Amino acid sequence: MHSSKMLKLIDRVSVVSGRAISLIAVPMIAALVYEVFARYFLKRPTIWSYEITYMIYGTHYLLGTAYTLHVKGHIRIDLIYMKLSPRRRSIIDVLGYLIIFFPVVGLMVISSYNFARDAYIIGEVSQFTPWQPLLWPFKSMILIGFSLLFLQGLAEFIRSFVMLVKGESI
Repeated sequence: MHSSKMLKLIDRVSVVSGRAISLIAVPMIAALVYEVFARYFLKRPTIWSYEITYMIYGTHYLLGTAYTLHVKGHIRIDLIYMKLSPRRRSIIDVLGYLIIFFPVVGLMVISSYNFARDAYIIGEVSQFTPWQPLLWPFKSMILIGFSLLFLQGLAEFIRSFVMLVKGESI
């Protein structure tokens, strides 16, 4: 596969997953509204809303990181960076990906795989509430989120590297 087609495919996966996961905020808000209603008006709080909302929020956050990287929405200190030429910015980006991004996110992919696998093998359940939902589906979202972030980071690294070497955008 040609590199520009591969980059477009990675970008497409990030955009589709980011837009799709944005919709998960709706059931999270519904669960929170229901909990407030049940707790304060019916005087019958739920045993599941706390865990549902933190799991949905965590999933929303993690699966949105690749999209956020794609649209350049992560925090960056731009005082100096934006004054540099595109080629000099690519030096900072390439070094950042090699020294920080790939080691940290790669470690998180490996760790989250082990985390999810172990939760599945032992049938781990949450201990926060009497509901005790299985945790492997939620922990699998951590793996998927970091994997998507790593993939989008690879695409951004390739773009920066091409800018560094050839002085052109792809």
